[in-house]
Amino acid sequence: MNASTASDLCSLPQAWPLPTAPRPITILGAGSIVADAHLPAYRALGFAVEAIVDPDLERAKALADRWGIARASSTLDPELWHDGTIFDVAVPPQALDSVLAALPRGAAALVQKPLGLDLAHATRLRSLVRERRLRAAMNFQLRFAPSMIALAHLVRSGALGALTDLEARVTCAMPWHQWPFLRSLERIEFTLHSIHYLDLLRSLAGEPRRVWARAVPHPEAGGLPATRSSAILDVGDQVRCTLSMNHHHVHGPRHEASELRVEGTRGAAVVKMGVNLDYPAGQPDALEVAVDGQPWRTVPLVGSWFPTAFRGPMCNLQRFIAGEDAALVSPIEDAWRSMQLVEALYASSDHGGIPLPADPDPLP
Repeated sequence: MNASTASDLCSLPQAWPLPTAPRPITILGAGSIVADAHLPAYRALGFAVEAIVDPDLERAKALADRWGIARASSTLDPELWHDGTIFDVAVPPQALDSVLAALPRGAAALVQKPLGLDLAHATRLRSLVRERRLRAAMNFQLRFAPSMIALAHLVRSGALGALTDLEARVTCAMPWHQWPFLRSLERIEFTLHSIHYLDLLRSLAGEPRRVWARAVPHPEAGGLPATRSSAILDVGDQVRCTLSMNHHHVHGPRHEASELRVEGTRGAAVVKMGVNLDYPAGQPDALEVAVDGQPWRTVPLVGSWFPTAFRGPMCNLQRFIAGEDAALVSPIEDAWRSMQLVEALYASSDHGGIPLPADPDPLP
């Protein structure tokens, strides 16, 4: 592909193919992510949602009524599923053990990230998925955003040349109060938010060999653990790969940022991830590309991360179950590798770095 022409950029792929015969969906969880992203994405595709299950029955009923879904329940009763059901598991990570154990053996499930609270938990969950033979994918939907599907095509086709630089930078005011369950967690920064970018960078640049990181809380974050971080991923001797995350920038939108930059020997691309800028309404995503010395061009996008990207993981899972896709893009085994990366970053943050000794001969 010659990405230097406007026509080539307009023809970049941006969406995952639809399944030929979509299967009905039962959603486990009735939180804000389901209302803001899952349900709008499935309705746009015409996918049928048969039921919503949540321990808070009133919340499940309210969401079901709002979206015209026939059934709501506080438990996953056998009458709520059949052989063709696809389970959309959108629960906090601490609830995954009991929810996955309650799924029918061999069920197809799309599981909201992250895969547990830490690597040990992720390993237990992976064993549970293996033991119950679940056909499960992790909902790392950022890989499926229109901008990121197009970017991945540019990278893998060689249009940008050999990768030399990848940088994710987010400076925004994240409304952490929307997720009350975070108050009970010891980790949220790498595990629950920046894992999106870590997983995406893995998919573009390959597995890191080493990492360096520091994550810190904010003194006015109401006791939340770290919501800001810096990280370096070693993905090769010729590549610089960094993340700079400040999810507690409360000084207005003027200098907010939410972008991914990818540079190569032939060209570069910059993606604006608009959802972080006034979450969850967000701003539109944007993708700009410059190749072979040509001027920067803007790629027309067919949607944004929220909610458009939530279409892709469900399409991939449904097509995989039907034999239309050869593989899952984010199987549980691959999600475990992202949790391994998260664990390494926390270990670096907690124990890494070289201390500077005090000056042995200071001025009096």
